[in-house]
Amino acid sequence: MKSFLNGFVGKKVDVVCAGGISVSGQIEAIEADVLVLKDDEEKICYVAIDKITVVWETKDKSSRTGFIGGFSNRH
Repeated sequence: MKSFLNGFVGKKVDVVCAGGISVSGQIEAIEADVLVLKDDEEKICYVAIDKITVVWETKDKSSRTGFIGGFSNRH
């Protein structure tokens, strides 16, 4: 996963982690086993790479920055 994420440095992504927690931002760096994301407000988020379950490149740059509401199993 770490080598895969290196190809996204400098790009905006959405990341989903174990437990359904989602974050979004530009990948600034990968340090040790931590993904460093920065949102449009210049806030930094650190994500443990081993907790990432889904990642995709974000095309929409005007919305969905920073923390995104988690997923729920309720219907």
